[in-house]
Amino acid sequence: MTTTPEKATELVNVTIDGIQVAVPKDTLVIRAAEQVGVQVPRFCDHPLLAPVGACRQCLVDVPDAGNGRGFPKPQASCTLPVAEGMVVNTQATSPVADKAQQGVMEFLLVNHPLDCPVCDKGGECPLQNQAMSNGRGESRFSGGANEGTKRTFPKPINLSPNVLLDRERCIVCQRCTRFAEEIAGDPFIALVERGAQQQIGIAEDAPFLSYFSGNVIQICPVGALTSEAYRFRSRPFDLVSSPGVAEHDACGSAIRVDHRRGKVMRRMAGDDPEVNEEWLTDKDRFAFTYAQGDDRITYPQVRGDDGALRPASWPEAFAVAARGLAAAKAAGGVATLTGGRLTAEDAYAYSKFARVALGSNDIDFRSRPLSAEETAFLAAHVVLTAPSNGGVTYADLESASKVVLVGLEPEDEAGAIWLRLRKSTLAGRTEVIAIAPFSTRGLTKLNGRLVPTVPGDEPAALASLAGELDGTAVVLVGERLATVPGGLLAAADLAATSGARLAWVPRRAGDRGAVEAGCLPNLLPGGRPVADAAARVDVATAWGVDALPEAEGRDADAIWWALHHGELSGLVIAGVDPADTSNPVGAKAAIEAASFVVALDVRETDVTRAADVVLPVAPVSDKAGSFVNWEGRVRPFEAALANPSSLTELRILSGIAAELGTPLGFRTVAEARAEMEQLGAWDGERTVAGVTGGDENLGEGLVLATWKQSIDNGSMQDGDKYLKATARTPVALVGKDVYDACGPTVTLTGDRGSVTLPAEVGDDLVAGVVWVPANSFGAGVLSDLASPGSRVRVEGGQA
Repeated sequence: MTTTPEKATELVNVTIDGIQVAVPKDTLVIRAAEQVGVQVPRFCDHPLLAPVGACRQCLVDVPDAGNGRGFPKPQASCTLPVAEGMVVNTQATSPVADKAQQGVMEFLLVNHPLDCPVCDKGGECPLQNQAMSNGRGESRFSGGANEGTKRTFPKPINLSPNVLLDRERCIVCQRCTRFAEEIAGDPFIALVERGAQQQIGIAEDAPFLSYFSGNVIQICPVGALTSEAYRFRSRPFDLVSSPGVAEHDACGSAIRVDHRRGKVMRRMAGDDPEVNEEWLTDKDRFAFTYAQGDDRITYPQVRGDDGALRPASWPEAFAVAARGLAAAKAAGGVATLTGGRLTAEDAYAYSKFARVALGSNDIDFRSRPLSAEETAFLAAHVVLTAPSNGGVTYADLESASKVVLVGLEPEDEAGAIWLRLRKSTLAGRTEVIAIAPFSTRGLTKLNGRLVPTVPGDEPAALASLAGELDGTAVVLVGERLATVPGGLLAAADLAATSGARLAWVPRRAGDRGAVEAGCLPNLLPGGRPVADAAARVDVATAWGVDALPEAEGRDADAIWWALHHGELSGLVIAGVDPADTSNPVGAKAAIEAASFVVALDVRETDVTRAADVVLPVAPVSDKAGSFVNWEGRVRPFEAALANPSSLTELRILSGIAAELGTPLGFRTVAEARAEMEQLGAWDGERTVAGVTGGDENLGEGLVLATWKQSIDNGSMQDGDKYLKATARTPVALVGKDVYDACGPTVTLTGDRGSVTLPAEVGDDLVAGVVWVPANSFGAGVLSDLASPGSRVRVEGGQA
């Protein structure tokens, strides 16, 4: 097989401040200057936005060097591409450039208020810094009748519940409007008026509705755009900054945690070109106050003789938990449900605890609805894939000819993926194809193509794309596809027959790490199958135990059933919301039926209120660890805060295991991480037999489609009323015929109850389908209505 060599990058030679440098053709002068160590001042320029030359602060002198490459006047270096033989003199060497920059700065400060002592940006303000480094000490704009008078406006203006605008501070750099149009695709803000009155405006009754609005606050070079939640709360120089990783989805976005006196004050986007670049979803930026709520658990609790929970010391809680679990193990066995918030190290601790301390493979991280074939799919196509061994990456999404989305709405469920797809589609490199019941707002902004599909028909829709895809395509599989019988197998078959690459995108940050760590009933750490004797021996030897349980364990649904029917006696449960399970009522009943329950959580929940031992765990701000994102990329982080009121989950499990006489062999994150690395990955056969599902008799009515929106009623979004105010109003999307028959309000009735919601017409909604957001009203679809893919009755409701 022969390959065509890549075309060599064409270089041009340019001289900047007397230093000759070769840079790729079409490089902007401002970037070329950076390569020789010269920082040209700028405000409108941003490396991820299209050049616009709005602020003029980056003027440089480009004299004629006898080759026709010069200009008679200073030029904006952020819009000027280099040319062969070009000579550029920046403010560092050219009085002409320096004078021009000082003049622009003088203009910018004519109306800019002198409110640095009270401005949120003071201390980290590019305008403040560059006024000192590249401005004049005195202004010539004074004297006359208007001496000292600056332009003022009423303030602040709420662009959205999260974002406030102080118009007199704006220098019209257009970073915010360009971000809204180019990056987020949400052009709700725009420049209005002209000349000296030009300003950022917004249409009446049209707030800045975007899942990414907080980015305009961070990239604003002055204090014109501020955060409602952070405004006047702290000064930048009072903050301590710690790098971190966002915990709300599987994207692994880099963040910066700014804290003061043991409290997180704000979160900012980190700079990681390989993952989220410099952008962040509003959920990742603003949803951190859940760990500061009044219902945070700050001490261990055990159930007393009177049946009520009472405070306990850590040693007592460990001892009580160990005694109860030992009794439950002897009576019928103990299962472990871990949820999806865990770091990889904590997930590894649960995996080892279940096998070594509890002697059981009854462990699952999937509290959500699942299918029998999912474990086979995860074992064969997900575990151990990573960027280092050919796994799909963010960069691959930018270069893919086609990206197929199935069971996934990335703008809602994986914002960093959506931003990367938006970048690629705008550049004309990628076509996005969505297998879904209707064109979402996110798909429309990607100029994507809809393959209209009734929930449950995804296998046939996937098969229909076989002739369109090739090795340059990517199939992104969301976890919702697991609820469709045969869906995951169809995705795997499509990738195998077409040569397209396949990637699994879970919803939660800890899901992928839980797969790698063995929090599944049929997989041990490193992708080792429970059913493989050699794999069991491999792990048992590494863990220093004689043997591991041989039989594959129960999955989450089977665990709930076994608890309810007395086949299991005890439960260790961490961060699981019964409302997220396939049968919320059954899950609650199972917890009540268990003879002994140990709950590990950050906040008080229905589960902790029913538990026999409650152990407070540290949120991500208070502990070190790592997430494994959807790519398989390990995303480590250190603790930002030190809070003695809670412990890491692996430390808690270590304490209980020691009381049981089966020590885990580690007590710190570093020790657990070292053991994981030493154990390594399985090098044997990983395929696990799957189960294909049959079609269900769905009865009459409309097929229910649903997924979670980015901002919803999730417990980890509690505490920020401004973020909550940006949640989209829950509506039921119906066909025009249903809307005409039922009116603007509909009542949906399923096998679990009824809900009444406003109705909207879905322009291209597949006939016979109704869509509602999963967790935006009441207790949610699973609790109040029915399972996704089932049929519901639709009637006219009362407003």
